[in-house]
Amino acid sequence: MKKLLTATVILMAAPFAAHAGADFVKGDRTFAADAELGATVTTGNTETTSLKGRLDMKHELGNWENQYLLEALYKEDSGEETGKRYYGLVQGNYKFSDVNYMFANANHEIDPFTGFDSKSTISAGYGHKFVDTEKTTLAIEVGPGYQYKRLDDESAAEAGYDTEDSWVAHGVMNFETEITDNSKFKQLFVADYGESLEGRSETSITANIVGALAMKFAVIVRYNSEPLDDKKSTDTETNMTLLYSF
Repeated sequence: MKKLLTATVILMAAPFAAHAGADFVKGDRTFAADAELGATVTTGNTETTSLKGRLDMKHELGNWENQYLLEALYKEDSGEETGKRYYGLVQGNYKFSDVNYMFANANHEIDPFTGFDSKSTISAGYGHKFVDTEKTTLAIEVGPGYQYKRLDDESAAEAGYDTEDSWVAHGVMNFETEITDNSKFKQLFVADYGESLEGRSETSITANIVGALAMKFAVIVRYNSEPLDDKKSTDTETNMTLLYSF
């Protein structure tokens, strides 16, 4: 987290100038969405099922830029559930100028395979777009937040308590660029530093197939510096999904 804050200070001191700013929602529309779906099913000697769904919505309302995100992941191997995650996020950005804004964020995650029934985080702070062109954007957000976790029954029995909560320092770096007219690269880093360091990295490449239909390849890494006993600190997810924009 110290490295993230140091990089933020350095970038804020740099004399960036933004020209031909990118629209939050492209064109004359005020609402847009991307829907993703991916699935893998095998039968015979090996029976596995993997499903991934995601709905990312953006809405412009005056000086407000709002995002609504829903994600779901389910995995099963030989009839046994091996993965399940549900995630929801709402964020509102109030623009002071084309590159400066205040943000408020709330998200909720359910992932029983981490030993927690659920995790909720709220945060607010300052955001700045260091690069903001038609093809490339680089935005960094920093601010305080509050995190609340509920342990599952087994983890609560072992730990001797059933909830955790702490104030956190919240940081985000979001980079997007068009590789060609039909392909885009995105890199997202999210970090919450409180009693432990929790981070999330998502790297993706999207390529248009035809019209509003595209193929997306993504690698997601989640990190927790202090996982519960018998849990690993790093989770990785690699998926290929179809993406439809509307």
